[in-house]
Amino acid sequence: MYRSITAFAPATVANVSCGFDILGFAIDGMGDKVTVSFNEQKKLCVTGITGDGGKLPLEVEKNTCSVAIQALLDQMGTPIGIDIYLEKGLALGSGMGSSAASAAAALVATNTLLGNPFTKEELVPFAMEAERIACGSAHADNVAPSILGGFVLIRGYEPLDIVKLPVPKGIYCTLVHPHIELKTSDSRSVLRKQISLKESTVQSGNIAGFIAGLYTNDFGLISRSLKDVIAEPSRALLIPGFYELRDAIKSIGALGSGISGSGPTIFVLSPNGEIALEAGEKAKDVFHKIGLGADVYVSEVNNRGAFVLG
Repeated sequence: MYRSITAFAPATVANVSCGFDILGFAIDGMGDKVTVSFNEQKKLCVTGITGDGGKLPLEVEKNTCSVAIQALLDQMGTPIGIDIYLEKGLALGSGMGSSAASAAAALVATNTLLGNPFTKEELVPFAMEAERIACGSAHADNVAPSILGGFVLIRGYEPLDIVKLPVPKGIYCTLVHPHIELKTSDSRSVLRKQISLKESTVQSGNIAGFIAGLYTNDFGLISRSLKDVIAEPSRALLIPGFYELRDAIKSIGALGSGISGSGPTIFVLSPNGEIALEAGEKAKDVFHKIGLGADVYVSEVNNRGAFVLG
């Protein structure tokens, strides 16, 4: 039986423009690590956190790792003591699923430590409880792809219905993280409470078109569908350079761009790695002109999800 397990969970892009709270996909290479081990105290304990600049709480009722693990243990009904050590690889408030990656890594590590009593799909509701304390909403469009990998559709929440979608061959993502912090709560506060029937119809068509494009490897359809008429118009105003970057990538063959999660990170989808790299150069130029630093990361879509290291 294992005494200590370390797991890695990847960054994610949620919403994916048209899929507000119901679409997400995983990124390759970037993410968080969590190490869990048994203790004799029969309670959860967050023993340490690195990479967060001292911002994340060690209190078990406030930390996403421990909240997710507690939800798993409550389901099992067995009092078990577990020490938790978190290594943050993702910036806080980045729009890349930072809190979700922590919870996902914690759950996969703990599930392995306990002999894998749950499938990966069954871990998602536990991670959603961590999202509830992180941003006030138990949504799954970050945690599901971080755990499962690939493109994921959250078809419904009552009951939870998750659909793993195909990943078209050759598709790449460029992530652009401008050097500003945008809290999820602030980004949600600007959203409209009501939308028109016309806007709902347009958004529904784009969601359906995007998913159909994934299944048929139709990059043209994916490109035409990467449009958000509900959340993006309000949230884009909080992200300097957003519209400039969207315009800059139109001429290079990129499929489209959007806000990753609640921002401020912007994602660009491309049909190959060369265009994805060029989109990154365009992004650097855009943010340099407006006097704002930005980190650029190019990746294939991660189809593996969270996994145990070693």
